Amino acid sequence: MKKGITGKKPVLTANGVDSGYYDVNLLLPVLFLVGIGIVMVYSASSALALKKFGSDYYFLKKQVVFALLGILALVACRHIPLKLIRSLTYPILILAVVSLVAVKITGFGYSVNGSMRWLRLGSLSFQPSEFARFALVIYLAYSMSKKRDDIKDFYIGFLPHFFILCIFTTLIFFQPDFGSALIFWVITWIMLYVGGVRILHLLSPLIFLLPAAYFLMITSAYRLKRIISFLDPWQYSLNEGYQIIHSLMAFGTGGIWGTGIGKGYQKLFYLPEPHTDFIFSVIGEELGLFGVLFIIGLYSLILWKGINIAKNAKDYFGSFMAVGITSAIAIQVCVNMGVAVGLLPTKGLTLPFLSYGGTSFLFSMASIGILMNIGASSLKGK
Repeated sequence: MKKGITGKKPVLTANGVDSGYYDVNLLLPVLFLVGIGIVMVYSASSALALKKFGSDYYFLKKQVVFALLGILALVACRHIPLKLIRSLTYPILILAVVSLVAVKITGFGYSVNGSMRWLRLGSLSFQPSEFARFALVIYLAYSMSKKRDDIKDFYIGFLPHFFILCIFTTLIFFQPDFGSALIFWVITWIMLYVGGVRILHLLSPLIFLLPAAYFLMITSAYRLKRIISFLDPWQYSLNEGYQIIHSLMAFGTGGIWGTGIGKGYQKLFYLPEPHTDFIFSVIGEELGLFGVLFIIGLYSLILWKGINIAKNAKDYFGSFMAVGITSAIAIQVCVNMGVAVGLLPTKGLTLPFLSYGGTSFLFSMASIGILMNIGASSLKGK
């Protein structure tokens, strides 16, 4: 039996959940990333914060608060009974839909860079799409676990899940956020495939959806520019290709060992959003190849642990939840890093546990707490 964070063997309760057990193999990589993120957020944002807010500690202070709240979210989700989460599936789902609708029809929605993706209540802001992704994973895990015996039936195992996915992605698309909508699709397809839905059922909608996605891309000027600049960023170095070029320059400058923490150049008003979407580029410049490999290694440990938790979960709900959470983190990491190194078109997506931000950070930490919860629950009988 595995030992807890105190070094003692976990004590199992009647529910199979040890209240004092925290899986070190999962917790330590997350805490390492959070700590590195705090340092790199300050390094990446200090010049920008000094210019905009008169204090180079502006983003650092907020990130420390996010980190503390994130740890509280992790601890809370580690101890919330999984039965309670399961029983709240539909209230969470409805609340997620309402929050997405509220962005458009209430006065609380506000726009950044032409996209209305946030709700603002006073000084607090909230991104409903992050909550919606969390809610979708819970719903799919709950629904698929109930329909195990009929999961291969098109009208039971596929169609209801596809319908909910379409509601979410339609609302997100009109923000507009085409990239997040695609990520929702990938997460859903992974979960449905793992859950046993027939491949033919998964492929059938693509006959209509792929041409529709292509049409939406070529008829939208800014999406088409993103694709064209991705294929040849140097031809559009002063506009659409600007971010990718300076991101690549950051990695090139970093070399093997990096320039040193705080000594990067691209963050000095050359690389847009250096503390959020492109923090990986700052890491590449200041920590070099070895720093990048270390970060990738930490994420690999988290994903490896998530897969093992999914395989060993005591019930289908926990297993599917672990698959969804692990997939969501993996996709977010791959997309952010892929954009930073020029392998994917530009998409405004944070790097989990590292980037500056509130909503994404909190839900990422809460997801890790649920993973630990599922892992602890699976100890029963071992």
